[in-house]
Amino acid sequence: MTDPHQLVEDYEQRTAALLEKAEEAKSQIAGLTGSATSSDGAVTVSVSAGGALLSLSFGTKADEMPKDRLAALVLSTAKRAQAQAVGQIATIMAPVIGENSDAMQFVQSQIPQIDVPDEDLAPAPAPRQFVVNEEQQDAVATQPPAPRPVRRPVEDDDTDFDQRSPFKKEGGW
Repeated sequence: MTDPHQLVEDYEQRTAALLEKAEEAKSQIAGLTGSATSSDGAVTVSVSAGGALLSLSFGTKADEMPKDRLAALVLSTAKRAQAQAVGQIATIMAPVIGENSDAMQFVQSQIPQIDVPDEDLAPAPAPRQFVVNEEQQDAVATQPPAPRPVRRPVEDDDTDFDQRSPFKKEGGW
């Protein structure tokens, strides 16, 4: 016959070991990060599992890219990095709850699906400015950008019309 004290002791040991694994998994999940680099090497991104941007760097290809294309590439690369981070959750939880358990199915159902756009679907470069002839083309290429107009603050004329009633004479009636 099995000793009840031994059963309780075994149970407590297994529970303590499981609690230790759970704490380790919790800290691993809290520190999850994902990294991705665009296929052309223009963008490298690191994000948390929640998608918070941790680091962003640009390769030499980024210098040649239109800003809207670069922005789209940053976003798609960040989403791929987030998908990588989130994908690690099941790997971390498997030793704690079992790879094919009901608990694992529940965990996987709670992991958000990250919609990762294809890099090739980023917006195309903006169309070039229409130029009638080569002289105009050279002038446009060498011309600095037009300065932005300077906005000066409106001076207050101290006639607080909005503070007086139009039906009342100043100083009373």
